[in-house]
Amino acid sequence: MLHFLPAPINGVIASTLMLLNILFWVPLLLLVATVKLLLPFRRVRLAIDPLLLRIAEAWIAGNSGWMRLTQAMQWEVSGLQTLSPRQWYLVICNHQSWVDILVLQHVLNRRIPLLKFFLKKQLIWVPIMGLAWWALEFPFMRRHSEAFLQKHPEERGKDAATTRAACEKYALVPTSVMNFVEGTRFTRAKQQRQQSPYRRLLKPKAGGISLALDAMGEKFGAVLDVTIAYPDGTPNFWQFLQGRVPRVIVQARTLAVPRLAANAAGDPSQALRELCQTWVNQLWADKDALLDTLLTNKNQ
Repeated sequence: MLHFLPAPINGVIASTLMLLNILFWVPLLLLVATVKLLLPFRRVRLAIDPLLLRIAEAWIAGNSGWMRLTQAMQWEVSGLQTLSPRQWYLVICNHQSWVDILVLQHVLNRRIPLLKFFLKKQLIWVPIMGLAWWALEFPFMRRHSEAFLQKHPEERGKDAATTRAACEKYALVPTSVMNFVEGTRFTRAKQQRQQSPYRRLLKPKAGGISLALDAMGEKFGAVLDVTIAYPDGTPNFWQFLQGRVPRVIVQARTLAVPRLAANAAGDPSQALRELCQTWVNQLWADKDALLDTLLTNKNQ
């Protein structure tokens, strides 16, 4: 354990180990993904996709390794006992920091299939990582504002098409579709600007979930609802690398997949989205109450 070192030195060591881990695994990912790109046949995909997932899981395990070496963080994790890497999951989580992603990958790696995140289109240009996300077929979304869509109606529906195309691919091999339903990281300023009814969360957006349920709802074996809390304050990524996150709480619960489509009336897509929004709102009310309990009792 290197966490006894001064925080800046610890941060530099953690950053270096993280980069070396990326540089080792990403070229392998790209090599295997190129084979699939050149031979776009179902039989090839069925052979190549599991190999890509194994490489990604090894990459995440490497991240967990340097985290154990450089972090003294206390992990309080519950609700993972009944998970399976051979089942499809829809994963929902609150979002406060880029650290959330490493936390989720650390606690869920090899317990469930690889998490597939919906990413902003601009992230494809991130050096090295953009190519890795492309190789792992993470969907890249444009996420235009409503004001933009009113001016450019031809763009409306493109994210839905991207989601459906991704879900069709995910139906071949067990996959965990990950959705931060708030759409962005929580801050007090965003909460006030939204006039969010929740104390510790932003308003949830059900569009991505409704599309995923519509495209592959029959494949999902369960919904995994994850709540992340940082009792000593939400860290930024550099604070995390320096080992300045004393404690993280991760609580998960496995829920039945809502069969909402059968209750949809009128316009199926609109009705499904409205039913999904009602379902997510209730999940978010429960999550807000849980976060309040976890953070109110943080010193107990």
